[in-house]
Amino acid sequence: MKVICVGDSNTFGYDPRSMFGDPYNPENRWVDILAKNTGWNVINEGINGREIPDESVSFPADTDLLIIMLGTNDLLQFWTPESACEKMERFLESLTLDRKKILLIAPPPMKFGEWVIDQELIDDSFALAKCYRDLAEGLGIRFADSGEWIIPLAYDGVHMTEEGHRAFARGLINYLNKGE
Repeated sequence: MKVICVGDSNTFGYDPRSMFGDPYNPENRWVDILAKNTGWNVINEGINGREIPDESVSFPADTDLLIIMLGTNDLLQFWTPESACEKMERFLESLTLDRKKILLIAPPPMKFGEWVIDQELIDDSFALAKCYRDLAEGLGIRFADSGEWIIPLAYDGVHMTEEGHRAFARGLINYLNKGE
């Protein structure tokens, strides 16, 4: 099975302790854990700082599952949850893949930390998950809320810790095994 994971630094596997944007080791990145535990060909398209694309992106026709987890950087750039959700809707509607092959994941909700100093940003991250749930239902695509998986975040309030990546992978694998 060919799986493409599109996301930001939390998909890339960014280690917030790194001075140069380095990732965690493969055994501590959810994308690599997913590949190891399933035997699937999992392609990591995570890029540090990535926001929801404004234009269409094409993916290979032989993609069996496209996992999209974006929106945190949009909120950090002062987009409202509603405007980020509208941006996500435009992006998803531009994709040519069969909608049954798309899984939209709401990013882990932010918490207080060096990058998150006000409650509004935290509230917005929870509101984004609700928006995404409604959007996925309306578009007929799959949806998972990683906020339900209890993901430990680093001191910055945004990035997953190594244990956070392992918890995310467990939550995702359980979700996929249920065939939701």
